[in-house]
Amino acid sequence: MFVDEVEIRVAAGDGGNGCLSFRREKFVPRGGPDGGDGGTGGSVYLVSSSSKNTLIDFRYHPEFHAARGRHGQGANKTGQSGEDLEIEVPPGTLVFARERPGDAGASPQWLADLTEEGQKVRVARGGRGGRGNARFVSSTNRAPRRTEPGEPGEERSLRLQLKLLADVGLVGFPNAGKSTLIARISAARPKIADYPFTTLTPHLGVVTLGDNRSFVVADVPGLIQGAHAGQGLGHRFLRHIERTTVLIHLVDVSSASGRDPVDDFETIQEELRRFDPDVAAKPQIVAANKIDALDDPSRLARLERHVRKQSRPFHRVSGVTGEGIERLLEAAWKHVIGARSEAAVASHEP
Repeated sequence: MFVDEVEIRVAAGDGGNGCLSFRREKFVPRGGPDGGDGGTGGSVYLVSSSSKNTLIDFRYHPEFHAARGRHGQGANKTGQSGEDLEIEVPPGTLVFARERPGDAGASPQWLADLTEEGQKVRVARGGRGGRGNARFVSSTNRAPRRTEPGEPGEERSLRLQLKLLADVGLVGFPNAGKSTLIARISAARPKIADYPFTTLTPHLGVVTLGDNRSFVVADVPGLIQGAHAGQGLGHRFLRHIERTTVLIHLVDVSSASGRDPVDDFETIQEELRRFDPDVAAKPQIVAANKIDALDDPSRLARLERHVRKQSRPFHRVSGVTGEGIERLLEAAWKHVIGARSEAAVASHEP
């Protein structure tokens, strides 16, 4: 089960109370206040971990509490601090927070974007421990009876949203052949069948080329007209291609779908524009798929002319036979390595 959005509640530990204590020992001439401070409560952190690839665990375990700090003791003993709580989330997790737990009307505020392995963010701070009476000794108050209670730990309602980290996104109508393609070019094994919406969840696959070159491909469930407004499955999963470098737009050119390939192409383009103009503006490689089942060459010719007029790269491929796949992957790699080079340069700029 793939879960890419959840609501959870986190609570940091309360600080321990300060201690009210006086030293009274036989044969010890100098006594006085010796109440220790309370310990600090444990904080809550979210940590990006590649061992996670979905948010399903949070569906069944939505509440998290860090340990509280221990109370101070006599003999100036400070209470033990509560242990911090680290919660593992998949790389690519966006974190939004509401300051008031349970306040559905409050607009969640962006808190973090965990994209790298081991990246950590504190989402709830532990409460500070209260001061014991030994802290309040002064020249005019030699025996203070004042102490402080520990501060309460922060509580927050969080919304976690997962956006897959992939270099290349596969888009297209249902049954355009995306699952067949990703199964051929990677070790991913999505369900493949000849009916619409076979793929119900996104799949990631690692494509390995020669010379130790590799990149990650995301297979997004089929889009239909109205996907940007919630029709079909596209609205839920379109965000998974927001981080990609390049899109491979698969178009079924066989007659099996009963649709026109040029209409299919333009429908998906419009849905991408309506969802997010930045996504629509990404580099896009058009792949005419299922040429092994092509029964009307004019369908392929019309699509190619239409795409060429828009100055987009065009490839003829077959996910079943593998024809044209190698050239398609090499074209995608050029975009991926270009983006990686730009990112490397930007990371070294002052």
